[in-house]
Amino acid sequence: MRRILLAFLLVFLAACETVPITGRQQISIHGDAEMNALGAREYRRIIEESDVVTGTKDAKLVSEVGNKIKNAVASYFSQNGQADRLKGYRWDFRLIDDDEPNAFCLPGGKVAVHTGILDITKTEAGLAVVMGHEVAHAIANHGNERMSQGLLVDLAGTALLAAVADEDSTTQFALQAAFGLGSELGLLLPFSRLHESEADRLGLIFMAMAGYDPHEAPKFWRRMAAAKEEEGGEGFEFLSTHPSDETRVKDLESAIGEAMTFYRPSGGRQQTVQSSSPQKLRKMRPRNQD
Repeated sequence: MRRILLAFLLVFLAACETVPITGRQQISIHGDAEMNALGAREYRRIIEESDVVTGTKDAKLVSEVGNKIKNAVASYFSQNGQADRLKGYRWDFRLIDDDEPNAFCLPGGKVAVHTGILDITKTEAGLAVVMGHEVAHAIANHGNERMSQGLLVDLAGTALLAAVADEDSTTQFALQAAFGLGSELGLLLPFSRLHESEADRLGLIFMAMAGYDPHEAPKFWRRMAAAKEEEGGEGFEFLSTHPSDETRVKDLESAIGEAMTFYRPSGGRQQTVQSSSPQKLRKMRPRNQD
């Protein structure tokens, strides 16, 4: 038991890292090379199994906006002596023909956008809100942190089993059930919401770095909220991996002032997004990869 707790503590202390700009301390047990390889492998599988849109105006815009944001972030890190932070990233931005309004990011800079979300982004700046958010997940190393949290929860569960080994089966079952529920509601779900909120804040800053007006972000999330209402609304925030849209909009509005300090208007004419194929919003299902 003591050995397990000692190992738990050593892993925790050795794996502490800092999220850029926000300064939040996070746990990242897995190596960057390992995570990037996992992300690339899963991304290839998804791309092979999906209907990837190429050659259209929307597909080109997804790539252009993603690269514009990625380049702006890389320039910022380079100017601040942190160019190594992006070492090993192999960025890729794809558009997938899928009605579900969604986008996701995998470790190492693999970002995909569904055509179904283009009905909500509406404009290039609206698309930049989504792309900035996904790039932020990659930069903040959220995939590594989520996997690391899962590993630590498993270690804690093992320690609990060892501690109650002499108890009767009913007591063991009750304690394990309480631990499972407590870790889900007290750790994993709150951290998932924290990751989403952090990606919102960083995404706001990243889109500003690329020349997109951060004021577009709350507008996008209001449109997203309206689309959800048409499909039956959303559940309780404390049981969700995401903050509620109302919370999201308020937090984004509060963060606009900070983002504007990074804002450099591009001066170019921004494009209007048009869905690559007729889309109809389907009932939105919660996903972990967004």
